[in-house]
Order: sequence, then structure tokens, then C-alpha cells
Amino acid sequence: MTLYLLERAWLGHRFADDVLVEVVDGRFTSVTPDSDPPRAIPVRGLVVPGLADTHSHAFHRALRGRTQRERGTFWTWRDQMYAVAGRLDPETYLALARATYREMAAAGITAVGEFHYLHHQPDGTPYDDPNEMGAVLVEAARQAGIRITLLDTLYLSSGFGQPPSGAQVRYSDGDAETWMRRVEALPAADHLVVGAALHSVRAVPREALDPVAGWVGARPLHVHLSEQVAENQACLEAYGVTPTRLLADHGLLGSATSLVHATHLTDDDITLIGDAGAHASFCPTTERDLGDGIGPSCRLRDAGARLTLGSDSHAVIDLFEEMRALELDERLATQQRGHWSAAELLACATTTGHASLGWDDAGAIAVGQRADLVVVDPLSVRTAGTGRDEAAIVFAATAEDVQRVMADGRWVVEEGDRHEIGQELDDAIGRRIWEDHA
Repeated sequence: MTLYLLERAWLGHRFADDVLVEVVDGRFTSVTPDSDPPRAIPVRGLVVPGLADTHSHAFHRALRGRTQRERGTFWTWRDQMYAVAGRLDPETYLALARATYREMAAAGITAVGEFHYLHHQPDGTPYDDPNEMGAVLVEAARQAGIRITLLDTLYLSSGFGQPPSGAQVRYSDGDAETWMRRVEALPAADHLVVGAALHSVRAVPREALDPVAGWVGARPLHVHLSEQVAENQACLEAYGVTPTRLLADHGLLGSATSLVHATHLTDDDITLIGDAGAHASFCPTTERDLGDGIGPSCRLRDAGARLTLGSDSHAVIDLFEEMRALELDERLATQQRGHWSAAELLACATTTGHASLGWDDAGAIAVGQRADLVVVDPLSVRTAGTGRDEAAIVFAATAEDVQRVMADGRWVVEEGDRHEIGQELDDAIGRRIWEDHA
């Protein structure tokens, strides 16, 4: 048992002072505000629960700062992403993913949903262990000290009726049944939830959807959905329905479903998603970076959907920025303020985000929850004078203001770790990926 006295902590509906928390075997066993114990370990600063990054492609971190040199669209960016995908092997992927997850931890993220489709060798041949690349991601998260929901992804076509080509061949298992067997063979780990994903409706033929619906069960299921207008149009031409309607018609739209991006939706789509109580994983920094558009976050929320946040391509890794972007993007779209409260946005990044990844016991400083703590500096040049409340956290703080991070009762980030993490990222990306292929 360890006792900590949190100077000022978010308890889900308010900040409280002098919060005494007891941690046993990685969980909170008591939480008592307004305490003054003599022997507790003091934790100074603004303390919030661990954050959940619900949508990550770890290998995209290698593209940061390297895709801004020319004009283009999502589709031209995708060609650059494929070039990186073709270079990675288990050794380089472990180094890259570990460094990326350490950056996440330093930003206050204690659980990540890794949308994993980089399955096989560059020519499409499985490794001796068909799950070797997935195991690399699980190990990278363990070494970084965070939990992972491995969203092992089904990818069978490059577009409606088109076979995989180029770098895509390493994504494909050939058919849904082979993919299911491979996912079922993933070994268990304490810091792992094995989920599932459909890359998109363009990458999974309609005939594969019913078998997936019958198999997925209670697993978290994530899907890229309506990120691009072109995807919607192609789906209408191929099947006569929108991507959302297609998923609903095949039993793949439910409370365990997370729809990633959900940017270009019809009124009927929003009603279907809300009625299903599905999650919508918004990734505003990536959606801005790729020019995707502004998704209807408030309309989805009001319809009954549950919003979560991801860093996706890791243009930045900063869940504070993703939180406030929901509100700020709505302001741009509507020319009005005040759509999301700071408390609602914190819930998106904590309790709701963790639940969408299968971690219902995380995201709150409460009895029985996993002992995750994020300590934010209240006296940085960004947060000083802002009121030391939830608005300061959401609308002023950045990842750079995170001082310490605890995950499952263990401090995984301490002050002074950032330089070491930066050196690790530089080695994993600059030397191992780009210089080796100069």
C-alpha cells in the first residue's frame, strides 16, 4: 500500500484539494478529499486521470515534419505513408513504436488504441510467427509503461473490388477467416486488450462483413469511417448506401463500435450512430493536417454517440490539443462559442476513451479504478494565472506541461525524461528509417 496526497485533483465533476489516495496493487483503494495525513507522499500540481489515445498508427510518427514540403491531399500523403510502411521490420518497428509510446506517456497517455495493419513481410509473406509485428507493438507498450488495445485490422482490398498492391500486400491476410484465426492466436498480457478493426469499407468487401459480425463478439471494434468524401461516393457507387448504413445493415454498428473520423456524415448516418450508442473517435490534429474537414461532433453527441480522441498520424501527440480542438473546430464551423464544456472534453479523453478501448476500469481517480495519474504544472507559462481548474487543463495546458505520469500504480514518466525520449525518437526515426534509406 502507498499513500499519495494530491495537491489538487480532478474527481470527475470538480477539482478538489488535498486528495488522499491509497494505491494497492496498481488500483485506487481509497480516495479522500480535504485530507492532511502526516505520512503520505505529496504530489504537487494539477492532477488528472490518465488519458486514452483511442486511435494511433505508431509508424506514422516517422512522417512528422516530412510531409509538409508540397501541396497535396490525403491521397498524396498516403503515398508517402506507404513508403515508410514498406521499410519497417520487427526490429525497426519495435524501436519506433517504443519511442512513440514513450512520447505518449510523457504527454499523459496511459492507454493507446493501436490500429494495427502492418502484419506481414514487405512481399506479403507471413513471418514465422504470423503475429510478430503485433507482438512487437505489445512489447513496445510494455517497455513504455502504458496499456495497449491492439486493434488488429482486417485489410483485404485497396479499394472497392481492387486487390492490395504495393505496400498494401503486407496488410492483407487474404481472407477474413485467416485474419480471425491469426487474431485468436495473439497471446494474452496484463497490459493488453485484443480488439479488432476493419480498415474501412473500401478495404473490406461486403461479403466479409457478416462473418466478422458473427465473430467479433464483445471485442472493441474500430473502423475508419467517412474520412473522405471520395470514400462515401465510391461506397454509394459500389453498394448504393453510405458506409455507415453498410455497417448497420451487417450488424457492425453497436455500443462496442468506434467510428474513426466520422467526418462526412448524412443526417441518417448521425441518427444510426447515435441510436447504436457507438463511439466516434475524432482526431482533430490529423484531420487538420490532412485537410479532411471538420466532423459533426456536437450533432453526434446530441444524437447519443460517445466522443473519444486520438492522435492518429501523430502530427502532434497532445491530447490536450485534441480536447480543445473539438470545441474550437465547432466554433470555426458555426461561428459560435460554447459547444463543449471543459468537463465534457476531459471525459472524452479519460473515462469515455478508456471504455472504448475495453478498459472500463480506467480513466477516473476513484475507488477500484486503475491508479493512473497525470501531473500538470500549474505554473508553466501556459497555465499560470488560468485558475487551476478544468478550463486551465483543457484550454491552456499542453503535453509539454505534463511533469509526471503514473500508470497502474507505477511512475512511468518523471521530470527530466523528455530529453532522453527525444534522443530515442531521433534514433528510431532519423537514423533507423530515413538515413538507412537515404
